[in-house]
Amino acid sequence: MTSRENIVRGYATGLGFDLVGITTAEPFLRDEQAALERVQAGLMDGLGWYTEERVRRANRPEVLLEGAQSVISLALSYNSGPPDADGSGPKGKIARYAWGDDYHDVIKKRLRQFCEGLEARLGEPVRTRIFVDDGPMNDRAAAERAGVGWFGKNTNILTPSHGSWVFLAQVVTDLKLSPDEPLKKTCGSCVLCIDACPTGAIVGPYVIDNRKCISFLTIELRGPIPKDLRPLIGDWVFGCDICQDVCPVNRKATQTLEPAFQQRHDFSAPELIPLLELDEEGFRERFRNSAIKRAKHVGLQRNVCVALGNIGDAIAVPALAKALESDSPLVRDHAAWALGRIGGAEAVQTLRSASLKPQEEDVQEEILDALRHLAAEVQA
Repeated sequence: MTSRENIVRGYATGLGFDLVGITTAEPFLRDEQAALERVQAGLMDGLGWYTEERVRRANRPEVLLEGAQSVISLALSYNSGPPDADGSGPKGKIARYAWGDDYHDVIKKRLRQFCEGLEARLGEPVRTRIFVDDGPMNDRAAAERAGVGWFGKNTNILTPSHGSWVFLAQVVTDLKLSPDEPLKKTCGSCVLCIDACPTGAIVGPYVIDNRKCISFLTIELRGPIPKDLRPLIGDWVFGCDICQDVCPVNRKATQTLEPAFQQRHDFSAPELIPLLELDEEGFRERFRNSAIKRAKHVGLQRNVCVALGNIGDAIAVPALAKALESDSPLVRDHAAWALGRIGGAEAVQTLRSASLKPQEEDVQEEILDALRHLAAEVQA
């Protein structure tokens, strides 16, 4: 007779999930304490929703679903291979998880199908609650305890077969299932991810300072990117994969077979000037059904300005000059900074003209800073 656990695993993999693990609905007390300490230390500043109350809920499955007995932890790979480097002009980088369709939509639809089909396959009523990197659920703690993977020092879950290139999903259920054992794997003495982080956001093994993380700065942050961090962002315009790219576990990671996560054209290494010139309607159309829409139109323009400033190609000056006339003070602020990084006669003239127009105080100061920076370079 097939066990309920094997029915669960077989059904999940039949729906396309790459990895399946099971754990109990007992609290994740170690992870709760670690998260509370990070909140109290200010390492999660900038994420207003990440409160101590949310942390406590996220680590207690029995609070999320009354009568919860088990958590079914699922993973689906998004590793679609090397980036598409076609095209010309300055290019940016987008985190790999956003090269295809929005994973929230794809996986939630599949999770609903999974939950609806469980009752028929098990022949008994099943109560469930699903999570896909949303809501108060500690996905990584559940995945670790369910044996899906282990914690890397960059705080990502590392799986033996698919590396860290996986989306995690959880089904909290009232089914009583036999739990799997956690993996007996660690990163050992490897600190490649810590050393590679350009902003120093990985302040120690398993500890991230959210305020410095390029993913936070380019996606969640709604205001100006701190000036001292802008040069360190490089050409990333949405998210960051640096700590994953250097991870030895990812070198032989199995590629995804999921059609929805195959990279869209010019999503992995987009040309930046056309991105900067997109209007609101063009942004919505281009990033329809994409996780990139989370950055918002103005946020992506801000990020593109920073990337162009870091690349330093004068071909971007006309586009940045146009951005310096944007309705958004945030875009103008970062366009001025970028022009100051690129320099040259055209950039100087653009900044001087802008300095003579009415500007918000922050924008005017950014323009003057850029001009002072360029003047100092000439004198040097």
